[in-house]
This record gives sequence, structure tokens and C-alpha cells, in this order.
Amino acid sequence: MAHAKSTDPNVFILPDLGEGLEEAELIAWKVEEGQAVAEHEILAEMETDKALVEVPSPRAGTIGTLHGGAGDIIKVGAPLVTYAGGSSNGQTQQPSRAEEPPPQSDRKTIRSGKKPAEPAPEPAASEEREDVGTVVGKVGDDQFNALPGKALATPAVRRLARDMGVDIDTVRGTGIGGRVTKKDVESAPAGGAAPARPAPALPDLGSAPARASAPTAPPPAQKVTIPQGEDTARIPFRGVRRKIAQRLRDSVDTAVHFTVMDEADVSELDALRKRLGAASGEKVSFLPFVCSAVCRALTTQFGALNATVDEAAEEIVQHRSVHMGIAADTENGLMVPVVPSCDRLGVLEISRAVAQLATSARDRSIPREQLSGSTFTISNVGSYAGRFATPVINAPEVGILAVGRTREGMVTKNGWFRVGKMMPLSLACDHRVVDGATAALCLAEVVRLLQDAPESLLTPAR
Repeated sequence: MAHAKSTDPNVFILPDLGEGLEEAELIAWKVEEGQAVAEHEILAEMETDKALVEVPSPRAGTIGTLHGGAGDIIKVGAPLVTYAGGSSNGQTQQPSRAEEPPPQSDRKTIRSGKKPAEPAPEPAASEEREDVGTVVGKVGDDQFNALPGKALATPAVRRLARDMGVDIDTVRGTGIGGRVTKKDVESAPAGGAAPARPAPALPDLGSAPARASAPTAPPPAQKVTIPQGEDTARIPFRGVRRKIAQRLRDSVDTAVHFTVMDEADVSELDALRKRLGAASGEKVSFLPFVCSAVCRALTTQFGALNATVDEAAEEIVQHRSVHMGIAADTENGLMVPVVPSCDRLGVLEISRAVAQLATSARDRSIPREQLSGSTFTISNVGSYAGRFATPVINAPEVGILAVGRTREGMVTKNGWFRVGKMMPLSLACDHRVVDGATAALCLAEVVRLLQDAPESLLTPAR
């Protein structure tokens, strides 16, 4: 895919609307052919994997041709608008993403005990890059530093090589600094490539079965025979829903999932929650207390769960701060807005942050940078229905907690029983990084904090 600017100054190509995005869906044009536009006037509304983005005009002029219609998927670098005649102010096509400085981010990956890696050179223009702002967020920038004897390539190119059965370390890179590009992998000799390189040898594989290597070609799609005349509806697999599918598929294919489950008696916590709401005049749910309990567990004994996996560098990145992802159901699909440094917030602050993020996610006004960078995720499935769940890990994280619907149930202790409020909890972890005992003990600590020490959850974890 070409990222160079158009040779015709009247052709405006679609720029990179985010960090490494390769395409966007055209939602609506805001101009018409033959219309005169001013510089920075909005031309179109585009949908990326997460957000609605307005595309401004790079120059003043008259619209000659609009390329594409509502619902079309347009590649970055493809023509978006052609202006009629010459440039009215002498300006030419704006630089492509390969010529623009990379966007700055307030989010930083904290490598315990390590100094941040020096930034690597920008990838070649034709190279496919991993999207770091997808529905399941990614912390920090991709690392392109190669180890001795190992190829220099992005995670997306490495994944393509694995899928094609190509040993990427034997491919000669033609990109900047010898980086292996998508084209290099696709040009590898058919049938003569070395076997695919084994998956990274991450610790704590335990007794989990080895994952079979990916097939060289996907199985043929099965067609469903529908009786003639039966009413059906066809919905394009696009936008957020398509990105959700891609990221969840990657998570299931990569992480070794396992889930532990338990229940917490939150009767005392419920009373505390109601008192706090009455005193503050705000509606406070159970979720901020669960966030606070998780932050305490992750910042004390169970830092192994506050981590992400850097597949390219074959490293586990442990984080000091807990950047909490909160799964939010929207009309456009599941989104995961992030509460940064959640461990430094009190319950009321967490409650306000979650409410604000959920609202902006649902009305699609949330900035893209607030939808990535989480180190652990909580999915409040109980806000709708259901008790236990087997949530899919929000890769590249290694843990996710599903909170079920709180209900009345029997509580027994020391031979006595009573009716209490029971909160189901389901903790899923990546078995490559977290072993079963660690996950079970972490969940037990969260349960203890919720049912035995609810007052301690009011203040920040640190």
C-alpha cells in the first residue's frame, strides 16, 4: 500500500487518521461536487476501528470528484477528493503519514527495572503496521528492535509469516534498516520456505497443551442453504464490529485462556455504597468498588496480572500503575475506554471517570487515545444479566475480570446461615504468563477486600 503523497496536487489522498491505521469507512460526505470549500473545512465523516473522525480539507478550492460513497471502505493513501482546476493558494497535497512526525501520546509503557527503549526508525512506506488503537487496546508503541539472528519486522508482518508458514528470520528485508515487509513475506518462495518459527517461549506454560501451528491456508467457508423466499437481512461486517472480531480472534489464537470463578458476599459493601451515595448526592454502583479492590490486589501481591505481552520482542511487560479498561457495550459494538492510573483514584473519582467514559464511548465522541493503553480490564456483564462468564482477554493484557449480576443468596459461616447479596466474579488469565494458583489467590484477595474490608476501598490504592 502506497503512502507517498499524490503526484497530482489536485488529488487529496486519505491520510492516516490514527496511529498506523490502514483504512477507514466513509460514513457521510459533508460537501458536494462543484462546491467551493475553504481550507480546513470538513470534507467527510469517517469511521475508524473505534471513533468517528472528521476529515478537513488541506486547501481551499472547488470539489471536482468525490471518491466513494457512504459505507465504502477506503484505504489510507487512496484518493479521497479531487479538486477542480489548480490550487487557489498554491498549496499542494499535504504530506503522507510517512512524512508526518508520529503522533505523541501521554501513555507510556513502564518496563519494570528497565529504561524506555530508544525509538526505532519509522517503518517503510509499503510496510503493514499493527493498529495500536483497536477495540482491545495496546500499551505503548510497537518495538522493532531485532535480536541477533532475528528478523526486523512488525507484529502484523510476523503474524502473516506464521500464517503462510514462512520462517521470517530467513527472509531478506527490503525495508528501511533491513526491515522485513509484508511484500517480502508474500514474495518468499512458495513451498520452499522454512517451517514457521515456534511461538515465543514465555514462562509458565504449565501443563497447557502446545498450540498447533497455523494452517497455511484457511479452510473453505461453509455456505448456509436458506429456503427460497425466506426473509433475511445482510449486515456489512464493518467498522467497530469487524475490528472487534479481528482482535478477539487474535486473542483466542494467541493467549492460552483459563478462568477461575468465585462469589463475594457484598452485603456490607452494599450498605456502604448506599451511604456514600446519600452523602455525596451521586449514584454509585458496585463497579468503582470492584475497580478499587482489583487495583489493591494488582499493586500489592499480584503484579503479574498487571502486565502485557510484547509478542514481537518476546517480553512480558509488567506495569507499576493500573490503567483500568472498562468494557462498555454500545450500539456500535464493544468498546474499552481506559481509566488511566486508576490505582491513584478514590471510589468517587473512579465512579465519575467511568460514567464520563461510558457516555462518550456510546455517543462516539470519545478521543481515540482514551480507547487504548489499558493494562487490565473489567467487564461488568452483570449490569444486564447473567452470573458467571468466560471473558476473552483484552490482548495484549494477561487478565480480565467479569463481574456478574449481584443477587440474593444463602451465606454460611461457622455453622450459621443468612441471606446476603452475592456478587459472582470470573477471572480469565493468559496461562503463558499467569499460573492457576496465582490467579486463584488473586481472585480470593479481591473477594476478601469486597466482603471483609469494604471501608478500605474508599481511598486510592496508593
